[in-house]
Amino acid sequence: MEDVLTARSGYGTHPEVIAEVLAAVGDSAVVLSHEEDRAFAGVSLSRFGAVGSTRLDWNGVDVLERSTAFDGAELRRLVHDHGDERELAVVFWSNLAAPSVALDANMVAIHAETLLDCSPESWIYLADSGVLIEFQDGDGFTVGRVPD
Repeated sequence: MEDVLTARSGYGTHPEVIAEVLAAVGDSAVVLSHEEDRAFAGVSLSRFGAVGSTRLDWNGVDVLERSTAFDGAELRRLVHDHGDERELAVVFWSNLAAPSVALDANMVAIHAETLLDCSPESWIYLADSGVLIEFQDGDGFTVGRVPD
């Protein structure tokens, strides 16, 4: 059944997009199946409205911080300021053809530049903290609590 869902959605059909990330983090990352991706999206991304096709609607959400910086140093700071380095982080890309990955937040911080190079838009869900970091290349980051 998973193969049928993956083929229908196109999910994960282009893992080469994240090959550099996987090479950098090694066994520290788990590539999520379509089912796992949807489960994590259900408790994070899917709780937000959308503005266009690749932006979250932050209206009415507890926004913790906005930053116009859009580089690895800023992502590293945001992860350290809003999460625990040992907690699970899930990285979603704007294109479902690149599979989502799960790794600890410290690895996100260490490899921030490599992660940001994969896509012009991405989201990092810090599972224990209940925080989502949205990245929009050229615009920066928005950090907020995932709505209930």
